[in-house]
Amino acid sequence: MKKLARRTLLLGAGGAMGWAAAHSFAAKLPTLDGTRRIIPETGAKILNDASGLSPTPVYKHITLREDTGEALVQTLRSEMLAARQDGRPFNIGAARHSMGGQAIPRDGTAVTFQNGSVEVDSTNLTYRAHAGARWSDVIATLDPLGFSPKVMQSNNDFGIAATYSVNAHGWPVPFGPMGSTVRSLRMVLPSGELVTCSRQENPEIFGHAMGGYGLIGAIVDLEVEMVRNSRLTPTFTRLPASEFATAFKGALEDPAVTMAYGRLNVERASFFTDALLITYRETEDQSDLSAAAGSGWMSHVASRIYRAQLGNERMKSFRWWNETSVGPALGSGATTRNSLINEPVVTLDDRNPDRTDILHEYFVGFDRFGDFLTACREVIPASYQEFLNVTLRYVAPDAESTLSYAPVPRIAAVMSFSQDLSHRAEADMQRMTQELIDRITAIGGSYYLPYRPHARVEQLAAAYPRAPEFARFKREIDTARLLGNNLWDSYLRHL
Repeated sequence: MKKLARRTLLLGAGGAMGWAAAHSFAAKLPTLDGTRRIIPETGAKILNDASGLSPTPVYKHITLREDTGEALVQTLRSEMLAARQDGRPFNIGAARHSMGGQAIPRDGTAVTFQNGSVEVDSTNLTYRAHAGARWSDVIATLDPLGFSPKVMQSNNDFGIAATYSVNAHGWPVPFGPMGSTVRSLRMVLPSGELVTCSRQENPEIFGHAMGGYGLIGAIVDLEVEMVRNSRLTPTFTRLPASEFATAFKGALEDPAVTMAYGRLNVERASFFTDALLITYRETEDQSDLSAAAGSGWMSHVASRIYRAQLGNERMKSFRWWNETSVGPALGSGATTRNSLINEPVVTLDDRNPDRTDILHEYFVGFDRFGDFLTACREVIPASYQEFLNVTLRYVAPDAESTLSYAPVPRIAAVMSFSQDLSHRAEADMQRMTQELIDRITAIGGSYYLPYRPHARVEQLAAAYPRAPEFARFKREIDTARLLGNNLWDSYLRHL
């Protein structure tokens, strides 16, 4: 296995060389002539999400920016009471990046939080954040003080409470989902009662709300763990995909490794046969850490290469070569932990009005990773979908969340597809998704719930065996069915 000790970016851009090459390849996508286009409904009372495929009518949409403390509690109580009296559902969102209406209450009251309040407790290595604070707010507050979020989503423009509500994970190791780093939170229950929840106080509510998609209560603020920021340097290991799980496990057992992830090649002809493992270790000198930054213009270079893959197998091969050879060779030097995670998802935004980016995520045990590769090779290239990227991350066991996707240590495979906005493509995506879920649950794995609602109800029950328990608790604590979203409407209420 060839090892290179160089800095890279999360998407492996190779600098100016990659930029020039990207211009020489044109995307060759199938024509949409003769297909029925999807034209999502729009309007003042229509909310959508990142997929652009979830237009949902709402009764009212309000944005809360300034309220904190008791004022926020009273506002939430008032809005929840009004919705309950009208028999309408209620739910809260932040960035609204889910892809299946998981933060949109149909014909109900939708609240969007926008408040960046973050307070640091350096003695206890925690920070208290308003439910609407984004990870960029957390990094901006912690970084000057020498701290970093212990676990966050892979991008910085998502909300803190939203991350807890979907129990998202990141790529720092050796941690589990973000919920494992939450010490306590305050929440307004459907009854209007304000409660504090933790592992010691109201632990049952705490476990159901972690990954509960806003169906248990309205979160006000959270106390979350942090760690010291540090200067890191990367090592790159290219290897056959069949050897990735073993190499990844070995890296995780190295206490010097603090961040790690992997990638796989995406050309259809050789799909998922080659892998790249990237690990980060602290440098000897940890003085004078630079202020947190993103990858800047290099991310835009990466974005052009990323988009040029559409319909172009030569470009996919070029990007893989660029990511595994050119990028590590040209990049050099260390970077800080905060700079690595301080990246907005908008960097890779697709501005093509005829297409939308769709995410999938699957969780598999280390011992079944080979079966996962086989399933993906047999299902994905045969679809109509344009596959752009997969990132492999580690998720430590989560025994706290009722809707846990990682009851044992698992590899998380975050997949990105580009789907054209046609009914043909949507039907193909649903067929492919259901086939993947069947194949992956058959090997003991699971799939992630924030994305397109293409699974069958029985597939969710198979991947989340405690889902009926969650549904029972939700009915007990929310007798009026006040808190609602598409996850409840389409799936959990049937269990």
